[in-house]
Amino acid sequence: MIFPARTIVCALSFAALIAGAAGASAGESKWSDSGKAKVRLIAAGATPAGSIRAGVEIRLERGWHTYWRYAGDAGIPPRFDWSRSTNLADAEILWPAPQRIPVEDGIESIGYKDSVLLPVRVTPRDPSKPVALRLKLDFGICEKICVPASADLALDAAPGAGQSFPALDRSEARVPIKTKLGDPGAVRITAVKIERGKKPGVLVDVEVLSGKSADLFADDPAGGWSPPLPKRRSFKDGRARFAIGLDGAGASPPVKSLRLTLVSGEDSIEVLVPLD
Repeated sequence: MIFPARTIVCALSFAALIAGAAGASAGESKWSDSGKAKVRLIAAGATPAGSIRAGVEIRLERGWHTYWRYAGDAGIPPRFDWSRSTNLADAEILWPAPQRIPVEDGIESIGYKDSVLLPVRVTPRDPSKPVALRLKLDFGICEKICVPASADLALDAAPGAGQSFPALDRSEARVPIKTKLGDPGAVRITAVKIERGKKPGVLVDVEVLSGKSADLFADDPAGGWSPPLPKRRSFKDGRARFAIGLDGAGASPPVKSLRLTLVSGEDSIEVLVPLD
């Protein structure tokens, strides 16, 4: 059978359109609808180190928020179950800089408003083969009422060049840079001191070269202790002091180290400091 040239051109154009659409969606899972939130997985190809750039994207209805790795005074941190994945050695969550979210009566949470894309560094067991990502995500969302949510997600992530995700680039740029106590930079943590006595606590001195306001978050890297949110005691000429209370924890800190996250505008750092 002989087809008119126009029909052949249209058929080829349609096939190209379908192929292009398939390629565009190859790095994205379907959205999982969790009521006030939608969640999906994305993958953007390999890094020079051999891991695969991926991400968990959470889109919330306006006015709702979700939580950081440590939720603060109230909230449910996300829980990631990758156990059904295949060819997966590790999936490391990289947390963009969070913000304080006032709840009520002085209670504050730590997290993200409206939406967040959490970068993930996926390490394959066999770098030459795709990773079948299978994620069961349990997380909390909150407006005036806080509710638990969950999502089941699936995506096959190939180790090739992948496609571009500007949103993932922006989220990776918002992940705090790991530095050491006293290291120079646009934002820096200059000193940490333990206060003992009737009101034990930890004092943290910071510097912000831009002169912009700064905020500090603290969490236990082992996840066993829930510290109170740091309170800013002073701020002048780009220098601030924060206090982390140890009331009820005895005269000494209940952990040997704290992970401190300092955020000022687009700049953020993460410092692991010993307390013994």
